[in-house]
Amino acid sequence: MVFEVKSVNHRYCEVVLRLPREWTCFEDALRRTVQQYVKRGRVDVFVTKEEGDDHAPHALLNDHAVKMYLQAAQEISQRYGLDGELTVKDLLSFPDVWITPDHGAFADDSDVDEWGPVLEKGLRSALDGLTAMRSMEGKHLAADVEQRLSKLQALHAEMLQLAPTVVEDYRNKLKQRLSDLHDGSFAFDEHKFGMEIAIFADRSNIDEELIRLQSHFEQCKGLLRADEPVGRKLDFLIQEMNREVNTIGSKANHLTLVNRVVEMKAELEKIREQLANIE
Repeated sequence: MVFEVKSVNHRYCEVVLRLPREWTCFEDALRRTVQQYVKRGRVDVFVTKEEGDDHAPHALLNDHAVKMYLQAAQEISQRYGLDGELTVKDLLSFPDVWITPDHGAFADDSDVDEWGPVLEKGLRSALDGLTAMRSMEGKHLAADVEQRLSKLQALHAEMLQLAPTVVEDYRNKLKQRLSDLHDGSFAFDEHKFGMEIAIFADRSNIDEELIRLQSHFEQCKGLLRADEPVGRKLDFLIQEMNREVNTIGSKANHLTLVNRVVEMKAELEKIREQLANIE
């Protein structure tokens, strides 16, 4: 017999088995075996029999089907006045002329006992190969994600340096603007000016978002080094990071900070795409 196993991205674990009819009684057991190896993704398993397999069940002639076909041919000939007879070649090409032991139709219980371990062993061997390839791919993906996280941390460090200057830049620009507009027709109110700066400082403060981002970076790196399925947890963390970055973008009234937000969002999107391949 031949086992072929392939997997593609999927949000959850979905197992699709394609077996010969006589082996469908093993479908639930084989599906549970696949789920022991794969926790996330769509897995397609194809099991086919090879000719000459000593274990393959023999096909049997379905006498009832042959008699029905012959009877139907005779009735058609008599009813419609058609000539011609069915040949052996014709009969062998019709559906259900040949049958194999079906679900629940093994010769005895020993057939079931014999096939179960054979299918289980073959499937586990194929899954071992799949797991080895997925593990190798996962290491490359983890390295790529860690590299992008390092870039995010570099952008985060720039934001930490820029954050304290935002209020001061705004204060200087606002004061310069008021000075340019001042024509002597009104008096400069230092108190109102100070209140405006205070309101802006409170509205544009991004300290909490930056602290949470740093925490998320560390959590992501820890998960990438874990010896367990972490795809869904990483998905959640990336969503949280994206939310923090969006908040910073909405608060930051500063061109350089906004540019760093755009760069961060681009890197987060690339990470999100890669995480679809990580279990």
